[in-house]
Amino acid sequence: MEFSFSDDQRMFQEVVRDFLAKECPPAVVRAAWDSGTGRTDGLWAELAEMGVVGMTAPASAGGLGMDEVDLVLLLEEAGRAALPEPLLEHTAVGLPTLAEAGGPVAEAWLERAATGAATLGAAPVGGYAVGAASCDLVVLVGEDVRAVEVAGASLVEHPSVDGSRRLFEVDGDSVVLDADPARAFDRAAGAAAGLCVGVAQYLLEATVDYVAQRYQFGKPVGSYQAVKHHLANAALKVEFARPAVHRAAWCLATDDGDRSRDVSLAKALASEAVDLAARTALQCHGAIGYTFEYDLHLWMKRGWALSACWGDAAWHRNRIAAALGI
Repeated sequence: MEFSFSDDQRMFQEVVRDFLAKECPPAVVRAAWDSGTGRTDGLWAELAEMGVVGMTAPASAGGLGMDEVDLVLLLEEAGRAALPEPLLEHTAVGLPTLAEAGGPVAEAWLERAATGAATLGAAPVGGYAVGAASCDLVVLVGEDVRAVEVAGASLVEHPSVDGSRRLFEVDGDSVVLDADPARAFDRAAGAAAGLCVGVAQYLLEATVDYVAQRYQFGKPVGSYQAVKHHLANAALKVEFARPAVHRAAWCLATDDGDRSRDVSLAKALASEAVDLAARTALQCHGAIGYTFEYDLHLWMKRGWALSACWGDAAWHRNRIAAALGI
């Protein structure tokens, strides 16, 4: 197994990082909280033009024909920027699931979704669909995989800790897709793990910068041993989670026999990493970290939401135990 990324994959990651640094700064993320949809104006179209939105759609449908290994680095960058767009639901879950299923639904929606002209959502059955009000088709994952057209569905909005992740209960006529529900779920959990790692990385970087500039008793806060220990522990969690997330992406791309077990390992480690990174960031920032005006809460709340979605750490550890027969 070649467990490294190609130069092209790394280059794509750098291009997306530079783009998001310019087009999705904290002010844009904050503005998404106040928008009607929790999303931004124009950013989705620009990502579609770059090929990011439709990268997992087959070339025959207008996509790039890429897989989870190509996508995972971009998910990390999306998490690092707290991107308020449905990259998980649309690109990581919706497009490859429709491509796998084929049939009338795929014929009707796949090409439009590959270009970003239509937006796909995804949710576990009994759970909430993020941003469903701004989607055209929602993929529901349970004992089977179903598709619901939003135009004819009933949407009930529920409170969300993250103002750019609007949560909706979707109820409407559905069509069963000829797709593997376990693989669709694993796609979602693996993508959420990648986003968690990106959020955790940002929280660490922002906190390291803050404690280097914040002085107490005539010394930078970051020079104190206790602060260093907190940050080192969080950094270890992130660095242990990252290769597990990359391994999970490879398992998804190759449909490896241990796919579900390794996706659960990645999600458990990534959820724990972002939870610890958020706690550490809040503790090291002190009182300013609790304020709404300071940008830290945008990433902490994104991390908390992603940590719990598509199975939290405890749920995935139980899944690993079941897979091992423990």
